[in-house]
Amino acid sequence: MATSFDATLGNLGIARSTSSTAVKASGADTLGQSDFLKLMTAQLKNQDPFEPVDNTQMVAQMAQFSQLSGITEMSTTLKAISDKLGATTTSDAVSYIGRTVQTAGNTAYGRSAGGIAGAVELGGDASAVTVSIADANGQVLKTIDLGKQAAGTVAYDWDGKDAVGADAGAGPFTVSVGAQKDGKTVSATNLVWAPVQSVSTTTGSPVLSLPGIGDIPVSAIRQIG
Repeated sequence: MATSFDATLGNLGIARSTSSTAVKASGADTLGQSDFLKLMTAQLKNQDPFEPVDNTQMVAQMAQFSQLSGITEMSTTLKAISDKLGATTTSDAVSYIGRTVQTAGNTAYGRSAGGIAGAVELGGDASAVTVSIADANGQVLKTIDLGKQAAGTVAYDWDGKDAVGADAGAGPFTVSVGAQKDGKTVSATNLVWAPVQSVSTTTGSPVLSLPGIGDIPVSAIRQIG
């Protein structure tokens, strides 16, 4: 025998599903605020006059409706705030020009004081991590042994001197990183610092142009110097 709730749904033209599939009303996958209000109105119109809805139950249902409305409005507001905070406007992107950012790449230019700074992103724990720095001709100038490292980001700094202590110049330099554990290769990505030369917005989302690296989206930035 159908319950009073089933009867109320029937009066509204809503079929109650006995499976795990959500009830569909007016093409929607869930019951919204308007559906909730319709249910309450139908319940009042179809109640037994000899057994009216208990006042306590009515107050509880009204409280549920108010709570649902408040949660919905709050969710909408929070989403709007999140979208605003997560978006990068053209003016935001233009502010990167002249700044130095850290991103994935293998080409690095020397600092005014000499040498380069960078980091290695490790996808897992490694027993051995190395950083090799070569000149424009591919000749290895320096190999830095970072030893055993845990998963995450490991910073390194090169003073700009080659293996025999000579000044290696301003570059550009090619940086290669490697990591292993128990004879197996561990995922490793080199991060370099590079100045932002220009910003393009032709694709809709701001794109930064970096020397030696090319164009990258703002989301590819790891740090800002």
